[in-house]
Amino acid sequence: MDGAFREVTLEPVPFWFLRHGETDWNAQGISQGNVDIPLNATGIAQARAAAQKLRNRGIATIVSSPLSRARVTAEFVGEALDLPIEVDPDLREVAFGVHEGHTMSDWFADWVAGAATPDGAESFAALRRRAVAATNRATSQAPAVLVVAHGALFRSLRSAMGIEPNMRTQNAVPIFCEPPNPGELTWTLRSII
Repeated sequence: MDGAFREVTLEPVPFWFLRHGETDWNAQGISQGNVDIPLNATGIAQARAAAQKLRNRGIATIVSSPLSRARVTAEFVGEALDLPIEVDPDLREVAFGVHEGHTMSDWFADWVAGAATPDGAESFAALRRRAVAATNRATSQAPAVLVVAHGALFRSLRSAMGIEPNMRTQNAVPIFCEPPNPGELTWTLRSII
């Protein structure tokens, strides 16, 4: 079924990406997927700190996942920057099917590689198409754009950027995503620690 969909290309527009702050399930290494787990106290502190790091970065638009861990993180940034938050349902985290609510394990690397999709889960290719389309919609708005979303979703964007996808994205660490120079294929990522 994945082959029936046309691949979507990430538009070469720079943008900011922010993974949500920590949740209890993040701290325990449990797969959240579409389960709406809230930020914990650490995650709230991380979101507040990220908001301060994003001041004076020229951000004019904030687009967030609808899941509360991302939306609340985005709200902290929006408050600090005096900007409204837009919600795009296609920025929600991937559905992990039978693995939601369970400890992350070896299945994850096979899923990222496209070798296996757990029962009831969205394939990595489908996630990539959805994430790229949502990011393209976001970056078509007034720059600079901040996308607030999730770890697996960012792995799919990394794949679209020509970067190794199976790398963990830290909670609430702003990342500036720069498109490749003419004649190059790989994007550049710069984190603000």
